[in-house]
Amino acid sequence: MAESPDNKKKVSEEFFILGLTSDGRQFRPSDWAERLCGAMSCFRPEGSGGRHAHLQYSPYVRPTVINDVKAVVVNADLRKMEPLAYHFAVNFAKDNDLQVIDACFLTLPEDGKTA
Repeated sequence: MAESPDNKKKVSEEFFILGLTSDGRQFRPSDWAERLCGAMSCFRPEGSGGRHAHLQYSPYVRPTVINDVKAVVVNADLRKMEPLAYHFAVNFAKDNDLQVIDACFLTLPEDGKTA
């Protein structure tokens, strides 16, 4: 695991599955990220579900948008909790020829804080 430079807190490793194929075409259907995250919504830390857990995305697999492209953020902690679910997400990207990008933390030049 990485540590943020200024507060030495543990920072989770994550990667993004972008809704772009390796040749730059937009992946269809347009709601693919929400569907993938919906299928993975049951994978969550024990005790974090609550009454309406079935209506929430997992904290390990969540949809987002990066530069106007739909994407899914996958947290590496999913691998520790449920390896098969982690491999499902990885293989989804591979099988559909989607771009995968590692997340990283950058230090902002003006204040030295981690972004």
